[in-house]
Amino acid sequence: MELIETLLHFDEYLATFIEAFGPWIYVLLFGIIFAETGFVVTPFLPGDSLLFVVGTLAATGYLNFWITYFTLLVAAILGDTVNYWIGHHTGHKVFSKENSKIFNKQHLETTRKFFEKHGGKTIILARFLPIVRTFAPFVAGMGSMNYRTFLYYNVVGGFIWVTSLMTAGYFLGSLPIVKDNFETAIFAIIFLSLIPPILEFLKSRKESQKRKHAEKEATYAEIQKTFKEEDLK
Repeated sequence: MELIETLLHFDEYLATFIEAFGPWIYVLLFGIIFAETGFVVTPFLPGDSLLFVVGTLAATGYLNFWITYFTLLVAAILGDTVNYWIGHHTGHKVFSKENSKIFNKQHLETTRKFFEKHGGKTIILARFLPIVRTFAPFVAGMGSMNYRTFLYYNVVGGFIWVTSLMTAGYFLGSLPIVKDNFETAIFAIIFLSLIPPILEFLKSRKESQKRKHAEKEATYAEIQKTFKEEDLK
């Protein structure tokens, strides 16, 4: 339980981990972002908040900005790539179990609707949406989205995601008020970064309750149809 608690709040303990692990912290950061984007069973890992805090820590000298940046950029792109191929080869098996708690079919349906509305740009937009970020590449692989098309959106989305959040954190961490009140600032940053996903969760939960009996779950045929109609094959 302590390990799970640490992973869930890894961004809060990051400064301590840096001092304890030294250069190996880059490997640990790579693993967190890779798993958060690469496996549909780990959407609970920190993503946005971790990138933001890492940028702040780089500004205060705890981390090398460029090593961290390229490490996490590669992790984000490789994570989505692995997730795509997992979905491509095993996605159809998701529908063999009606009550799977690991593969929530309502999350799959939500992601399918994103593709239906935004097409391939979903891969980019999903980078900033918890849960959808993890399911989007999986659904893309399940729907047999053309891999070259997917790779393009994957690289662009990964670049925008990592660059924007790390850069924002870096410039905030460069402010004197942050440097002088570092610990307080880190907790404030984490709190602020969690507001959007919390609001999104509350919104989706409220909508889910309203259409509890009306909303259907995703089906394999519908996912295939969505990608065919959106010309993403």
